[in-house]
Amino acid sequence: MSIRCTVESAFFIAWSCLETSGELGPPDESANFLLDSIEAQLRTGERRQLMLANKAIDAYRAHAALSRSSRDCEAHFR
Repeated sequence: MSIRCTVESAFFIAWSCLETSGELGPPDESANFLLDSIEAQLRTGERRQLMLANKAIDAYRAHAALSRSSRDCEAHFR
């Protein structure tokens, strides 16, 4: 399977999972984050679609939680 197909499949898996769970944020920002995460993993040699997708999902969730926490703290101190 080509790298392009691997990336497309991993992205689709991650996107579908986050969309179904209601966790997906703004489309452009979310797509860029997922693709950046998948690309970073590819640079380390990872080629398994599910691993790429799962790690991208985990990274997205961690990023979203950090963003929420930051907004909550900011709102608290206003």
